[in-house]
Amino acid sequence: MNLVDRAKNIILKPKDEWTVIDQEDTSTTTLIVTYLFPLALIPAIAAFIGYGVIGVAFFGPVLAWGVKQAIVSLITTVVGVYISAMIIDILAPNFGATKDFRKSLQLVVYSYTPVMIAGAFQAIPALGMLGILGLYGLYVLYIGMKPMMKVSDEKITVYFVVSLLVIIAVYFILGVILAALLIGK
Repeated sequence: MNLVDRAKNIILKPKDEWTVIDQEDTSTTTLIVTYLFPLALIPAIAAFIGYGVIGVAFFGPVLAWGVKQAIVSLITTVVGVYISAMIIDILAPNFGATKDFRKSLQLVVYSYTPVMIAGAFQAIPALGMLGILGLYGLYVLYIGMKPMMKVSDEKITVYFVVSLLVIIAVYFILGVILAALLIGK
């Protein structure tokens, strides 16, 4: 399936799309290169435009600032998804779920779709708050846990909450580290 159709389907009809995804055997490399990376460019490019070209009223447009924000966004998204999937996969047996890194990576990557698309709002600082629409990804994650991880109804909520906390922690830690390295001084 192509990127546009997959993104549209995961947003508009996630229950049906998770069933389709569960039947696929897409390699992790293919998933990262053909889906994650192109979508991760959306918030990265938007951050570059928002911070480096249009500018934020507080700073004004600063090209170098925009480049740094774009790099932080891209690395945090790609590396954050990968690390989150690893941890969620490691935790799977604790919740009676199937341990399968490829499925865990699919779960996290496709759940990030709304977040990455909503990241486009960063391009226009006044619309940046609309990025909150990316929270729809939480619903996509929850809906995808049962078909992808084969978690029972009794444990799905706890596994979802733990997975959500993992994703938040990984994203926050990576963001802080990268911001300190690239933006800090």
